[in-house]
Amino acid sequence: MARIIGGITTSHIPAIGNAISKQMFEDPYWKPFFDAYPPVRDWLEAEKPDVAIVIYNDHGLNFFLDKMPTFSIGAAPEYQNADEGWGLAPLPPFQGTPDLSWHLINSLVAEEFDITSCQEMLVDHGFTVPMSLFWPDRTSQPGAQQIKTIPVCVNTVQHPLPSPKRCYKLGQAIGRAVASFPEDLKVVVIGTGGLSHQLDGERAGFINKAFDLMCMEKIVNEAESLTDHSIHDLVREAGAQGAEFILWLAMRGALQGKVKALHSNYHIPISNTGAGLLLLENAP
Repeated sequence: MARIIGGITTSHIPAIGNAISKQMFEDPYWKPFFDAYPPVRDWLEAEKPDVAIVIYNDHGLNFFLDKMPTFSIGAAPEYQNADEGWGLAPLPPFQGTPDLSWHLINSLVAEEFDITSCQEMLVDHGFTVPMSLFWPDRTSQPGAQQIKTIPVCVNTVQHPLPSPKRCYKLGQAIGRAVASFPEDLKVVVIGTGGLSHQLDGERAGFINKAFDLMCMEKIVNEAESLTDHSIHDLVREAGAQGAEFILWLAMRGALQGKVKALHSNYHIPISNTGAGLLLLENAP
């Protein structure tokens, strides 16, 4: 049977992708951020998951304001990255796993989640930046065995947004779906985005460190208490783009075992963002 071995959270802002491409790992501005990632990479190297379910939000590359599904899941054999601006060079395609993708889609629809199933899907920096942070050698080792991926895209752009509680329940349903898949697979779930940040308006540059740290603490073993927040609560406390925290909650909902925090880091600011990193082990 497939099993979820852990969950990881990380920020996904495009400036990170530019810093990676320019190899700014020792730059004083970036070094405290990048120095937090080796323990997570070491864990991934030791555990060797077969599949990464990446819960992220699209920023206009695949969906735009005229057509914005609440929940969409990729069911393609591979996922293309394309030019979305920001100076980011497109990355090689990411390998998919259609059998598990369709199993997730069918299971979630059976649990009354309305899913947009995507047999073709472009993935933007919300997906590619976390993959580059956690598997930095992916593009430098042609022909090497690559981890398979499933993009799970949640609307955090066009209101109305799904509530924190709904996203947590989505994660729980993903956890049940993975556990019912008959193939012996090790799965890691990645929740991307945030933490607190606001890109425009009167509060542009807003960061709420106290709220971010509270969320990082409670999401480990008191995650359901965070689902009482509304989207308006998140916008007020964490900024307009801080609503991306619902992606973290979806990840956490998928972890149905005994959860233990193995590594965490919080650093500000990275491009006017509270950047959080968590590695959660999901023991049976």
